[in-house]
Amino acid sequence: RSADIVVLLTNDQGNKQKAQDNGLLVYKCEEYVKSLIANPELVDRLALSSDDKNEITSSKVLFPEHLPLSRIQTGIKSSSFLQGTFRASRDNYLEATVFVQGEGEDSTEVLIQGLQNLNRAVHQDVVAVQLLPRSEWVAPSSVVLQDEGTAKDDEDAEEEEGKVTAVEAARKPTGKVVGIIKRNWRPFCGMLNVSQIKESTRHLFTPADRRIPRIRIETRQASTLSGQRIMVAIDGWPKDSRYPNGHFVRSLGGAGEKDTEEEVLLLEHDVPHQAFSQAVLSFLPKMPWAITPEDMMKREDLRPLTVCSVDPPGCTDIDDALHCRELENGNLEVGVHIADVSHFIRPGNALDKEAANRGTTVYLCGKRIDMVPELLSSNLCSLRSNVDRLAFSCIWEINHKAEILKTRFTKSVINSKASLTYAEAQMRIDDTNKNDDITKSLRGLNKLAKILKRQRIEKGALTLSSLEVRFHMDSETHDPIDLQTKELMETNSMVEEFMLLANISVAQKIYDEFSECALLRKHPAPPPSNYDILIKAAKSKVKIHTDSAKALADSLDAAKVDGFPYFNTLLRILATRCMMQAVYFCSGMDSDFHHYGLASPIYTHFTSPIRRYADIIVHRLLAVAIGADTTYPDLMDKHKQSALCNNLNYRHKMSQYAQRASVAFHTQLFFKSRGILNEEGFVLFVRKNAIIVLIPKFGLEGTVFFDSKDKVSPNIVFEEEGPTLSVEQHKFHIFDKVKVTISLDDSNIQHQKIRMALIEPVIPGVSVPAPDTERPAKKQKLDH
Repeated sequence: RSADIVVLLTNDQGNKQKAQDNGLLVYKCEEYVKSLIANPELVDRLALSSDDKNEITSSKVLFPEHLPLSRIQTGIKSSSFLQGTFRASRDNYLEATVFVQGEGEDSTEVLIQGLQNLNRAVHQDVVAVQLLPRSEWVAPSSVVLQDEGTAKDDEDAEEEEGKVTAVEAARKPTGKVVGIIKRNWRPFCGMLNVSQIKESTRHLFTPADRRIPRIRIETRQASTLSGQRIMVAIDGWPKDSRYPNGHFVRSLGGAGEKDTEEEVLLLEHDVPHQAFSQAVLSFLPKMPWAITPEDMMKREDLRPLTVCSVDPPGCTDIDDALHCRELENGNLEVGVHIADVSHFIRPGNALDKEAANRGTTVYLCGKRIDMVPELLSSNLCSLRSNVDRLAFSCIWEINHKAEILKTRFTKSVINSKASLTYAEAQMRIDDTNKNDDITKSLRGLNKLAKILKRQRIEKGALTLSSLEVRFHMDSETHDPIDLQTKELMETNSMVEEFMLLANISVAQKIYDEFSECALLRKHPAPPPSNYDILIKAAKSKVKIHTDSAKALADSLDAAKVDGFPYFNTLLRILATRCMMQAVYFCSGMDSDFHHYGLASPIYTHFTSPIRRYADIIVHRLLAVAIGADTTYPDLMDKHKQSALCNNLNYRHKMSQYAQRASVAFHTQLFFKSRGILNEEGFVLFVRKNAIIVLIPKFGLEGTVFFDSKDKVSPNIVFEEEGPTLSVEQHKFHIFDKVKVTISLDDSNIQHQKIRMALIEPVIPGVSVPAPDTERPAKKQKLDH
């Protein structure tokens, strides 16, 4: 065999010279990769070096210099600069906020407007900002910028800041980015805007996430990559370039294809979705698995009880089951039995670490990304009917007024007698001819649940509203063929009440035992300003009081308008938008435990350990508290618990966004085959140049724009106080009823949009004539 040849790759000039002096074969990385003529596509994957960058930028300086880190640190110490996380706007690429973390309630948001002030910061970067003089503070823009998908180049990138005007009453602290402390760049998914210049290798890449700027890349594969979803990484952003520079990472597949779009959705929301590794799978129990005599000795045998589960149709990861029976003393015994996942997942092993990283199961339309492998999620942990299963049970003695007399917790073995859907459970409760043990148990639970709910609402718990949609899929193509909002039944509420009760009971127990390291969940009260839009929307019809959760709940209950039955639901939907996010936290790191929405002084998550990692930690804490399991150092370390909570909060938030994006994509698929539909809707928000309309039938929101680049804009007047938008002679208020056409605009394949246009009220030059015919929906069989 011939001797191996050693090649040194270095971009360091001094290093290169030394190697050459020593007779080594040496190349710059770029030279070497370009010499591999059998693989020309590798050149695209090179990060741009500082030498290349000068070639593809203009001579005009567009942005101020970023300050060096030493200047930034001095400025932060002296309070002349603030440090925070840069959050770009989805609606307006010329606007962002910087979130500056303070002590407790003292966090602030600094508004940044205009390209110069944004100064090359990218969404989620940690930046240093300098506040502008108070006379230069402005209000957030109420304009929704329509992105036509055209990419501007440096030369014609004039700012469009004329559209931003300040309303005196709503000015916010305003600043400019003076430096970058930490970049949060990752590979971004999106599509290539192929240059119109013949033979050009310079192209602009448009990210799928509207908050990320376009990225300039060099590629020789533009014709191949056109129409593909690709991933691109940013290499740098020179001060004389309108856009950052980057390089091609990989292709994901054809845009618009279901598998490709799902992959984009998971990558963009940072959802870990790779197959479970062998290291993780090695910690699963060996099959066939059975409950051992040793397991039985440590547990209470509850198999004789009439336990059943109630879930949505098609649910295979059954976390919880219930029972209710009468005791000899006339009181009732109610049990909530939760899958004992912590029996199978032991602290610190690869399976545990993977579940902790994933944090939650993510439910997309027609697909589930499991937190734990399927053997556990759909089989050994799932509380399926007529099989013995390990559970963690919370059992109460309750009187007929739903007052709790005793609470106990135990590891148990159960055997569920039925796996019911909400509809099946409801039919049993309502069928007077049925009187078997399962039905009697359900009726007892339902009766108590109604009292518990009433008691909660009397304490000030909020009943809010959001429209959830359900797709009926074609059994072969898996395309959505019907779309409707989910209907909630009494049995949904019945299950919810006992899950809430179990979570509250467990929260109190683990906090009593471990005041420093209990994993709890809190829901902060919104700042009063959050309610402005709700109060304004309701004021012409009803008065809304927001000084406490109880006052808000009572106002919402009393808010009725004759002849407008949907008014109350709209108000609750709007109230939901005013709320803060509920978060996990460690009890030793916080003093405010209150859950605003549930009006509960303490709360946690115990009832869904198959799909939420927080619940596994809560199970471990509870098991130690009742002497059913041993502790371990990380469980009692409040700093580690707190870091874990940060990851769980992040994963939970991203999974919610991913689920919404999946619904949006399937909604687009649904409308693709429908042509143009006419539907009634309600104005949910009024903006300066548009109204945002909710279509209750489809749980769909869309924007009706009144300014257009290709035709003369009507006379538009926006009044902040209302808020109202006058278009020609017609005035739009929040909750006005309108009729719109709905269609899919797929002219920009990456950012396909549901377009809405006004039919009623008729405004000359604005309203579109309704189509004579609607394209008939294909007759397809429903997948039941």
